Amino acid sequence: MADSRHYDVIVIGTGAGGGTLAHRLAATGKRILILERGGYLPRERDNWESTAVFVKGKYRAPEFWYDKHGNEFPPEVNYYVGGNTKFYGAALFRLRPEDFGEVRHHDGISPAWPIRYEDLEPYYTEAEQLYLVHGRHGEDPTEGPTSGQYPHPPVEHEPRIQQLSDDLEKRGLHPFHLPIGVNLTQDEDGRATHSSVCIRCDRVDGFPCLVDAKSDAQVICVDPALKHENVTMVTGAHVRRLETDPSGRTVTGAVAELGDGTTESFSADIVVVACGAVNSAVLLLRSANHKHPRGLANSSDVVGRHYMRHNNLALMAVSKEPNPTKFQKTLAMNDWYLGADDWDFPLGGIQMLGKSDADQIHGEAPHWAGMVSPDMPFEMLAHHAVDFWLCGEDLPLPDSRVTLDADGRVHLALDEKNNIAGLKRLRHKLQGMLGHLGMHEHHLLPHSLYLHKGMPIGATAHQAGTVRFGTDPGSSALDPDCKAHDLDNLYVVDTSFFPSIGAVNPSLTAMANALRVGDRIAARLG
Repeated sequence: MADSRHYDVIVIGTGAGGGTLAHRLAATGKRILILERGGYLPRERDNWESTAVFVKGKYRAPEFWYDKHGNEFPPEVNYYVGGNTKFYGAALFRLRPEDFGEVRHHDGISPAWPIRYEDLEPYYTEAEQLYLVHGRHGEDPTEGPTSGQYPHPPVEHEPRIQQLSDDLEKRGLHPFHLPIGVNLTQDEDGRATHSSVCIRCDRVDGFPCLVDAKSDAQVICVDPALKHENVTMVTGAHVRRLETDPSGRTVTGAVAELGDGTTESFSADIVVVACGAVNSAVLLLRSANHKHPRGLANSSDVVGRHYMRHNNLALMAVSKEPNPTKFQKTLAMNDWYLGADDWDFPLGGIQMLGKSDADQIHGEAPHWAGMVSPDMPFEMLAHHAVDFWLCGEDLPLPDSRVTLDADGRVHLALDEKNNIAGLKRLRHKLQGMLGHLGMHEHHLLPHSLYLHKGMPIGATAHQAGTVRFGTDPGSSALDPDCKAHDLDNLYVVDTSFFPSIGAVNPSLTAMANALRVGDRIAARLG
């Protein structure tokens, strides 16, 4: 069965890249088809239940991938309209200008991008406007020049986090308000006003938002795009392969398996892939044909390679004073992002996580055996918890890669010790400050529920790098406009295009780039 309509553009995927691109193209009047593997996330009480979301993984995709030893693991992926942004923490950072150049790390080189920070800067500003980012440019000394202030003032710290910020400043450091995408209006005391969509609850990080107050791609981009008559979306459409014309230079259609088990073909002048770094690579590899025997866009043999997902640590400190904070994700610090007085290489950044609750801490209990003193029950831990996220850069290694086996199963090889020396030093820096920050010095506990129960390869939330862009067709799959070198009408706009990942959350860069590529496609369409 084939869809008889021909579209100007097909966009496959609705996350930070695909959803933003569809929104950019909606106003062109061109015929846009969005294909989404999942459906809309059910709105139900479990959206905000820690046991359902973190302990049981209710909304995680019911599938398994395989590591390099052939062991299966459940990846941290969600197939819904809005993609993984339905569950992200909405921390919307820009990469530093230095991240676009070559950066020397302890374990190797982070390669330069084919575009500069200045090329993406106007689109960063637009993406911050579009995604309702709250923050204050100028507080973080490592950030690059900006052409516009954030559209909304920062989310105010609650008292315990304000004290943490003050204590960090007393140590000569530069904490700043974490840039976060939420539909929040605050009163003079920082509380949510009566008319605010966001209610400043404790469910911002890792949970879908029941009241649609988090700036995810579905709420901000996909739903508004669908108000245009020229935009259509098919949900439950798992694109299995892309087909080309006999020359192999043009993608002619996308073949999707629908929710009822039938198969349908869709055709368009331009096809945009935005399935997430692993699944975009899988789609291109699975679309191999006699003109593209190694997979589409893969004459360079880089598709699937150079997989990155950051070196992350989720850690819980224990405050000596109670921490009644609800909306904890308001502070970050990049003082050691590019190096330190005792280390010549980048360490990474520190930011706050969403506030731990008793259910999450009970879920962590098996991992904490012998690490918590018996005079501190879990309920007390929850009341005193202060939660941190440490993010360091991993390097794009050719053997960290996505492959398919003969049965079509997804394999993900990863060097889990890749460039971790900086992250270890970053943890040591934080640990050494705890006593000066009003925390118990000997309690810095691994918050493994945020890292897929301590299985690093399963923590795929920041996946990137498998379809890298560049100027050389011999070492990259995409050109600087994210069009495939090998095909005339194929683009990739999720985080696959990253040649390096820096040490900040990748979502805003994917959004900004989708706006940039959207302008290139709109100009091409005339």
